Amino acid sequence: MIKFVYFDIGGVVVKDFSGNDKWGNFKKLIGVEQEFDKKFDKLYDKYEDEDLNLTREVDSLIPILSEKFKIQFPPDFSLLTYYVDYFQPSTSLWPVITEIKRTSKVGLLTNMYVGMLDLIRDRNLLPSIDWDVVIDSSKVDLQKPDPKIYLLAQKLSGVENGEILFVDNSKKNIDAAKNLGWTIFYFGSSDYEKSSSNLLEFYRNLPL
Repeated sequence: MIKFVYFDIGGVVVKDFSGNDKWGNFKKLIGVEQEFDKKFDKLYDKYEDEDLNLTREVDSLIPILSEKFKIQFPPDFSLLTYYVDYFQPSTSLWPVITEIKRTSKVGLLTNMYVGMLDLIRDRNLLPSIDWDVVIDSSKVDLQKPDPKIYLLAQKLSGVENGEILFVDNSKKNIDAAKNLGWTIFYFGSSDYEKSSSNLLEFYRNLPL
């Protein structure tokens, strides 16, 4: 029986750059030349895998990217603010979370840049509910898919591993949860409405 449901934020509870062309538009906006496109992605992914979701502020990349790829960022440009400005609430999921909360506790288990979750809250991009647990990678110095963050999440949930459902849009993240005995649901960010509907059906059909 599922007693606790953890949701990822980006690409699940909030519409971010997943499953759309916003990342490509961002690179065009800041002037990433075509010849540098793949190298830009590779370097950015390197920082994201290492410490962007832990301790490094994303705006610290501005001078690095500027020098490496000859990008002229506008004065006072903030990567953090730019990203969140283009986020949208995943409103089709909100009633699903509300229904799930009637029978299970709910929490957030998310990889976040430093300061990003506060901005997301300030912009009212999250549903107005009381989350039972919120685990922000930049606050706990752990990130998915490190097993340690799932073990922390299980401890804070107060339930057994087999009583947790995890909803995420990353295969490597849900696979890590599955390896620890959690029930998993892959949320496809290319169609939020369909994924929200599928999640509700999946949850309703879970054994009591």
